[in-house]
Amino acid sequence: MSDALIRIEGISKTFAGRDGTQTTVFEDLHFSIDAGEFVCLIGHSGCGKTTILNVLSGLEQSSSGYVFVDGREINGPSLDRAVIFQSHALMPWLTVMGNIAFAVSSRWPDWSTDKVRAHSQKYIDLVNLAGAEKKRPAELSGGMKQRVGIARALSIEPKMLLMDEPFSALDALTRGELQVEVLRICAETRQTVFMITHDVDEAILLADKIVLMTNGPHAKIAEVVVNTMPRSRTRHDLHKHPHYYPIRNHLIEFLVDRSKAFASDAADYDPRNPPQVRPGLADQAVTTAQPVAHPAPAKPLVAIVR
Repeated sequence: MSDALIRIEGISKTFAGRDGTQTTVFEDLHFSIDAGEFVCLIGHSGCGKTTILNVLSGLEQSSSGYVFVDGREINGPSLDRAVIFQSHALMPWLTVMGNIAFAVSSRWPDWSTDKVRAHSQKYIDLVNLAGAEKKRPAELSGGMKQRVGIARALSIEPKMLLMDEPFSALDALTRGELQVEVLRICAETRQTVFMITHDVDEAILLADKIVLMTNGPHAKIAEVVVNTMPRSRTRHDLHKHPHYYPIRNHLIEFLVDRSKAFASDAADYDPRNPPQVRPGLADQAVTTAQPVAHPAPAKPLVAIVR
């Protein structure tokens, strides 16, 4: 029995069309997420990424298979799993404090008003929104709204945080700032995160593991890429690490070529044990149990003339 916090065992999803035909979006998915781990899911549109997230959240049922959280099978939504959507999904009539306090009160209904406010303030401070407590969503920028969404999700102290492309609607500068904030918050809280993204560099910056999906219908997990870069990575020095380009090239090559050709290339594929690869160290599949040695960053190949 695996001691992973999240275990996905053989889930599939089939939809019935208006003409009665059945379409299997994805099938026989197996993967796990350890406590404190940040996992990103990447794949082309139509492979069922958001549906997988909805199944994990309990908002949708899989057609077959099981999902276990902390050893218990899930059968619906729970405050143990918080979701951050692409849009902020804030209640427009409530202030920043009100939106977060509403979630906290739902999680701990017996708490006093003062305790709820103090707990909410802790997470407002965590996302650097101190001073905006009395503002309503209409008075906030897009990035600030997403910060409120992140604070609200974290305030209920979930076992798992589910993020569905939370920065996709933001401009590049704001998106970069929020990525740094999420990296900092996860380092401080050791939050377990499952995130959907189309951004390869975002996945390399944030994730410990990157799950690669083949194209739908009948999408599968092709492989799990282990991020061999140290967790102390930042947006500014990401490209300087010797593992960055091997990992990035591996992901791009999969999305451009191998995701389409997977069915014909995977005669020996075992869905119960998707290959785990470390492109920063070697191209062949290896087990995640092996320790990773992180070499020092390579020296720049330019001369500086003073």
